[in-house]
Amino acid sequence: MSGHSKFANIKHKKEKNDAAKGKIFTVIGREIAVAVKEGGPDPANNSKLRDVIAKAKANNMPNDTIERGIKKAAGDANSVNYTALTYEGYGPNGVAIIVDTLTDNKNRTASNVRNAFTKGGGNVGTTGCVSFMFDKKGLIIIDKEDFEMDADELMMVALDAGAEDFSEEDDCFEITTDPDDFSQVREELEKQGIPMASAEVTMIPQTYVELTDEQDLKMMNRILDLLDEDDDVQNVYHNWDE
Repeated sequence: MSGHSKFANIKHKKEKNDAAKGKIFTVIGREIAVAVKEGGPDPANNSKLRDVIAKAKANNMPNDTIERGIKKAAGDANSVNYTALTYEGYGPNGVAIIVDTLTDNKNRTASNVRNAFTKGGGNVGTTGCVSFMFDKKGLIIIDKEDFEMDADELMMVALDAGAEDFSEEDDCFEITTDPDDFSQVREELEKQGIPMASAEVTMIPQTYVELTDEQDLKMMNRILDLLDEDDDVQNVYHNWDE
């Protein structure tokens, strides 16, 4: 994974304007609702909810907003039921793109996602057309600026907790896990007081595609911007080597 640190991208997202922060809170709010519906409102008995709460705190979501979201999902039988849908397709120069959504209106979401691809010169493909180019992994990123421990010590803590791999980048450490082991590794790091810049189950590209043509770059950014503006879109994964 060396040379493809996701950290710069995460920092960039966090430094975006308040509108982007509102989008992040919407995304996490829906994840909270789904986690509560699936496993109940008590984080002690719901590891998925614990993971979402950790993600919310990492994105500076206020505690009362988190608690309100949990109570709403737990107490309102008529609260919105979200359906998880994943779209796969291609951007300029064959860049592989995966779009995860949570929606209460499948037609609206399908139309918006297709529109984003089309406007950026890409196209939505069939299920499985690009996902085989990615590995689903837990990914925990630790900012070197926030971290005092020795790198070898951190590596041993991560591996002992069940991590698959540990790598050191210029400005961060990256810990990868099997998706099933992600929660226990994240919770062990949390227990040890290790600050995490990001911790989530994600799709890591096996290979990357470079874009050098100005028009391709413009179109790729158009797709990503349109998807980013859509409240139904939870995550976008791609193998563009930014």
